[in-house]
Amino acid sequence: QVQLVESGGGLMQAGGSLRLSCAASGRTFSNWNMGWFRQAPGKDREFVAAINWSGGITYYADSVKGRFTISRDNAKNTVNLQMNNLKYEDTAVYYCAARVRFNAILGWSASDYDYWGQGTQVTVSS
Repeated sequence: QVQLVESGGGLMQAGGSLRLSCAASGRTFSNWNMGWFRQAPGKDREFVAAINWSGGITYYADSVKGRFTISRDNAKNTVNLQMNNLKYEDTAVYYCAARVRFNAILGWSASDYDYWGQGTQVTVSS
């Protein structure tokens, strides 16, 4: 069974930065496309960013483009999300997701992913 564990969430003032990490199990992590999603109370789960198996291709939601950066270290089985210039609207539970089935195209829908972490809370305040 694949396990994903997020960490790095917390409380940050608007304009600050946080770095989220996702530790993944599995010998074939380097073959997985990975994504970050977030969900605020009362709202649908929202795509944030995705990265392909090699790290050479990334995709971002328009709402975070230019502020967030997704990266991965296949040797450590981790994927990261650097979040800069945080806004109140970024407050949500952030989830790491993995697609273990091969797909040459990065997914932006939650249904594109096979496994999910437990989530880590990010709260942005003044």
